[in-house]
Amino acid sequence: MSPRLNLLMRILPVLLLVLCLLAAGARAAGPGLPVHALATFGEPLYPAGFHHFNYVNPDAPKGGTLYLGNPDRRTTFDKFNPFTLKGNAPAGMSLFMFETMAILGGDEPSSMYGLLADQMSIAPDNTAITFRLNDLARFSNGDAVTAEDVRHTFELLRSKKAAPAYQTLLAEVKAAVVVDARTIRFELAQPNRDLLFNLGIGLPVVSRKWGLGPDGKQKPLDEIITDYPIASGPYTIAKAESGRRLELVRKRDYWARDLNVRRGFFNFDRVIYRYYQDRAISLEAFKAGEFDILVEYSARRWMRQHEGPKYRDGRIIKGDFVNGTGAGLQAYYLNQRRAIFQDARVREALNWSYDFEWSNRQAYNQYQRAYSVFSNSDFAARGLPADGELKLLEGQRAHLDARVFGPAWVNPRTDSEPDGLRRNLLRARDLLAAAGWTIAADGVLRNARGEPFEIEYLSADAGSERSLAPWQRNLDKLGIKMKLRAVDFAIYRKRLEQFDYDLTTIRSTDFTLPSGTDLLDAYGSKNADVPGSNNLLGLKNPALDAVIERIVAARTMEELRDGARAFDRIFMRGHYVIPDLYSGKHRASYWNKFGRPAQLPKYYTIESTLDAMPAWAVTTWWMKDR
Repeated sequence: MSPRLNLLMRILPVLLLVLCLLAAGARAAGPGLPVHALATFGEPLYPAGFHHFNYVNPDAPKGGTLYLGNPDRRTTFDKFNPFTLKGNAPAGMSLFMFETMAILGGDEPSSMYGLLADQMSIAPDNTAITFRLNDLARFSNGDAVTAEDVRHTFELLRSKKAAPAYQTLLAEVKAAVVVDARTIRFELAQPNRDLLFNLGIGLPVVSRKWGLGPDGKQKPLDEIITDYPIASGPYTIAKAESGRRLELVRKRDYWARDLNVRRGFFNFDRVIYRYYQDRAISLEAFKAGEFDILVEYSARRWMRQHEGPKYRDGRIIKGDFVNGTGAGLQAYYLNQRRAIFQDARVREALNWSYDFEWSNRQAYNQYQRAYSVFSNSDFAARGLPADGELKLLEGQRAHLDARVFGPAWVNPRTDSEPDGLRRNLLRARDLLAAAGWTIAADGVLRNARGEPFEIEYLSADAGSERSLAPWQRNLDKLGIKMKLRAVDFAIYRKRLEQFDYDLTTIRSTDFTLPSGTDLLDAYGSKNADVPGSNNLLGLKNPALDAVIERIVAARTMEELRDGARAFDRIFMRGHYVIPDLYSGKHRASYWNKFGRPAQLPKYYTIESTLDAMPAWAVTTWWMKDR
């Protein structure tokens, strides 16, 4: 054999190995090919075959009972169907009972890892996503989760019987195609990568047998009320008591207990929710030992009432949990459907009258003022627009205030000079006068028709009267009367669904990356007149609609950032809301009986079920005496 041939024979296996590795890499990265995880931009952090997420203890012991209070303003429940508008479903069902095709990882901005689906693939043009179901996936009744179940759920949730949020999410899906018993493909009317991800993490799957009547026929979605869900999650309902107590039990044969995306999760044998009428009662019940973890939203309560002998001797631990999430906008919403708020100068004047710095001092300076739709993130507009932002804004110049092209909006302050509040109120008075509102002889602010400037603040919190009293006094100086109306949460929710309010406080959920689909849901013109939709403001702004479309179509992080900042400039200069506050940490007290993973995720909540981020404490902690 010649030396040249001998050399070729020796290196040929190496060349073949290299080619195989290159081919495998191409398959992993290539568009439209099945993968274990998908990142919105770039590559997922965890590779195929990873053992567990870094923020869990894969060897956490199982056992014990976790007691929780109602995590939101729901004070009771009257149904077990969370997908319809009427009534209240129990807290915790979305977190512990329902599962989606994929879940978000907590260490990265937006990567979804297969759960019900063990493989996923997105069409190169972002018009379709295909899910291959895990062969192990089972519902609580033992039935396999099939593509027909997924399609059935899709049809239920996009029907007119479903809550508008689900209808909006699925409106742009052209079809759900059952490819085979374990494979389903969602096809879109137009490219939308954001929506494809939302189909992965936002479509809870239920069995076709849920809601069957005695005759074996499927009941309409809004008639499925007291039927316990047939879902695939790790817990089922063991007992429910008169809308006051819900007991969930862990399934020992839970199908995903050994999956990498579930390893170290759901460590309690039972989870019991107890409902309380308000936060004050809830706090006292917590300190009495009726439940185990309390997330505190009031800085005053946190500083003054989360204390006592049980805190001092270590039975209760008080902790600040820092997180890296973008802060959901908390603001006073001005209902644009009301004639009194149609003029942007009026809306801006109300912002000048609000003394955030005074309010924050009463809250022990625990907060920062929200300055953006995307506070605490790189997506907030700052300074002058960059080239990419200008390109988006220029196309909408005819619809925009010229100031949108200048520096980003900065909230007024009252502590920047000795007479800051007086200066701000004078500025508010001038804006109101320019909009046709002047103080009449009776001291009341009136328009040219003599109508008084009167608004109502709607709340489900009886304690709002104390915190809003200083703002009321500022408005009185301008001749504006603001009434405070505290109502039961059920009434509050109904009035919001019917858009029957002037002014109220709304907080959107925290985020890792801005979602064009969520922005469309909350601020898109199409939803403004749909009762029960999330467009509570009643916004109909073609410039915002156009920029949201660009956010939805973003293919790179840079395009997403430019789109979000352009949106932010338009929205904040429109003064549709009066920004309130945000915090870059979770405040929680908990009884000292838990073991905790050594590492925090970057993006997480403590116990919330309102978004797709990991609810780290209630899903990964364990009883430490186990």
